[in-house]
Amino acid sequence: MRLNISDSSPEPLQQQIIRQLRASILSGEILSGEALPSIRSMASRLNVSVITVQRSYEFLEREGLIHARRSKGYFVSPIRPDLRKNLAQRKLSENAKPVIKNALREGLTPPEVKKTLSDLVDRNRRA
Repeated sequence: MRLNISDSSPEPLQQQIIRQLRASILSGEILSGEALPSIRSMASRLNVSVITVQRSYEFLEREGLIHARRSKGYFVSPIRPDLRKNLAQRKLSENAKPVIKNALREGLTPPEVKKTLSDLVDRNRRA
């Protein structure tokens, strides 16, 4: 597992860690039951504070993606299909919101935005 964290990114370090770990878990790069690096080890590897990693792990735990085992560390949880779908929908919504707002601000009507998005879905479904 390789995370690319950048101090120069406008995205906070904690969010970068959460986003990249979430993507690795949901894509299957990190498998169910697999141990994550210890908080201290991850913090040292990424050159961030222990608190940043701890808060990232706690957030992912609240989402149900990882769980803590007393005195053992954090492990990837089995991902239920409904949780995977819910997280994918939430991520899509977060990513699409600014794009849709910009399209509306630039003069497209809601039906035009919907049509464009529908066309994109259709094209990507075939690919």
